[in-house]
Amino acid sequence: MAVKNFGGIDIVVNNAAILRDAFVFRADPRDWDAVIRNNLSAAFYLINAASPVMRDQGKSGRGGSGGYDWGRIVNIVSSAGLYGNLGQAAYASAKAGLFGLTRVTAMDLFRAQITANAVAPFARTRVTDIIQPANDAQKSYKERALKIGAHHVANLVTALCAPAGKGITGQLLGVRGREVFLFGQPRPVARIEAGASLAQDLSAKLSDKFTDLTTDLEAFNTEPLL
Repeated sequence: MAVKNFGGIDIVVNNAAILRDAFVFRADPRDWDAVIRNNLSAAFYLINAASPVMRDQGKSGRGGSGGYDWGRIVNIVSSAGLYGNLGQAAYASAKAGLFGLTRVTAMDLFRAQITANAVAPFARTRVTDIIQPANDAQKSYKERALKIGAHHVANLVTALCAPAGKGITGQLLGVRGREVFLFGQPRPVARIEAGASLAQDLSAKLSDKFTDLTTDLEAFNTEPLL
């Protein structure tokens, strides 16, 4: 439909999301399936359908003599998929998976000069509106989120899709008001040689490098820069 109506596909933004929150010991597997299908699988289906069109456009010279300058894919992820959050097993898993999809998409489409990036937004949306705070931390987080307009997210997505964003791909960014974050990505931070007392060695030699169980709400429990 997009190709028929507009003559091509140059930008894909996957931002559809639903919530079906519950603790893992109470969650309905049907809710899990719905969230994964909507928040992760749907993004793959769209990329899978659009990327061949975008590749062909680059080969046909749609971007002009300077190369294909318009191929952009942006996936809207969440800090819940990076840190985790209480009761959001399905949502966090889908968003973590969406970042993995972003990385592979960036690699698969690099030679075609099509970029793929992930953006974790902090803003008021229909998703944040339906959050029912389960504790004081979630209540405080929601109150802050309701102050932040989604136009800040749109500004970052627009920047990534502009010609100047051509060299940015495979990255994980966050935006909260006028703050823009570049997140690190998982890489080994230490190593040990496995021996007979591996569990003890893990605790004794690596525990100071373990990642704690801070939730995303706790990590960003500060006033946004508006």
